[in-house]
Amino acid sequence: MKKIGFLLIIALLSIQQIEAQFLKDAKRLLNSKNKGLTEKDAANGIKEALVNGTGESVKLVSVLNGYWGNPEIKIPFPSEAKEMESKLRAMGMGKKVDEFNESMNRAAEKAASEAKPIFITAIKDMTVRDAINIVKGADNAATMYLKNTTSPELIDKFQPIIKTSLDNVNATRYWSDLITIYNKIPMVKKMNPNLTQYVTQKAIDGLFIMIAKEELKIRKDPMARTSELLKKVFGN
Repeated sequence: MKKIGFLLIIALLSIQQIEAQFLKDAKRLLNSKNKGLTEKDAANGIKEALVNGTGESVKLVSVLNGYWGNPEIKIPFPSEAKEMESKLRAMGMGKKVDEFNESMNRAAEKAASEAKPIFITAIKDMTVRDAINIVKGADNAATMYLKNTTSPELIDKFQPIIKTSLDNVNATRYWSDLITIYNKIPMVKKMNPNLTQYVTQKAIDGLFIMIAKEELKIRKDPMARTSELLKKVFGN
């Protein structure tokens, strides 16, 4: 029993030494970049940057033309149905195709505002270790952290909203009409991609593109650091 107790003490001391070394390394890494920056500064700074960046991104995409008017994130005709698009345009149905494309983007714009509370929860749950890794990471490290921690919940939240939005902006009807016409063309491969799933994923992809841009702005542009804490974490 004494031997087991002794081994437990050794194990606990080893864990404490590892934790102490991590904090020591964290301070060294942080101070090598920004003198006097603490772990708490890093965590709070990253959280503030993410709240600002996600808030701005959601605001940009959830307005009229947030997707439709932005070439970077505009949702195109489903890639697996490109042949269908070409044939329909060749048949003089370009206007119908364009109406459908616009309606998909309108649905994404309507759903985007639902992302904000999901991001806020993920940001609150961020640990000191997460924050340090982000500060020292690549220019899109914060975006990737959010993408990894929120994507499943975003998909679950977005899909029913996207479906309702697709119905409300007539995208479902446009899609049904186009599919029906296309599938009647002789010798073509019949198709009917899952529209809700497609628009949901594209809407989320576009949102993260905008978040990455906001993150890069804060990291690279001093004018984007709107508080003393952000200046301390990312430099003046």
